[in-house]
Amino acid sequence: MDVSLTLIIVMAILFACGVYAMLERSLTRVLIGFLLLGNATNLLLLIVMGVPAGAPFFGAEGDVSDPLPQALTLTAIVITFAVSAFLLALIYRSWQLGQADTVEDDEADIALRERTDADEDVMDDEGDAEDEEATTDFVDVRTSPITVLQMRDHASIRDDAPTDRPWSRVEPADTTKPDDEEDRT
Repeated sequence: MDVSLTLIIVMAILFACGVYAMLERSLTRVLIGFLLLGNATNLLLLIVMGVPAGAPFFGAEGDVSDPLPQALTLTAIVITFAVSAFLLALIYRSWQLGQADTVEDDEADIALRERTDADEDVMDDEGDAEDEEATTDFVDVRTSPITVLQMRDHASIRDDAPTDRPWSRVEPADTTKPDDEEDRT
């Protein structure tokens, strides 16, 4: 059995429709797009599987099927189901709160959209100065982010950090009762 051109065309259409649906602002369309992408992925793995043959048992004679695409298909089904359940819960909660399932722009999105090329250049220049000062070479002990404990061989390494010890109950040193307590009893 050769790979059918029909399966390849259907898979390509499912991928295209899924990506197009996921680019919408409606969460319901995002869910539909995600389901289309999941089915297209399963179809792709079915196409990749190749010619069907016998079960891949140890010591089997003749042609055997590759079990990897079958395992990947089962994994893709489980992942699609889990993400679909999450998206359904998200859609339901969005509908409860706002009576709509569309994603609206917030202030950060609007500010990002209104940013000009000059603002981008200024932000790029600010980032370059910080990158020049940063270093990953720890030349001195003061610049090292790691303090090694219990290393008394090196004089430059500080070893003054507290250590954990097992908890033990300490008995008071003076067990005699004060004079006031003896009078009360």
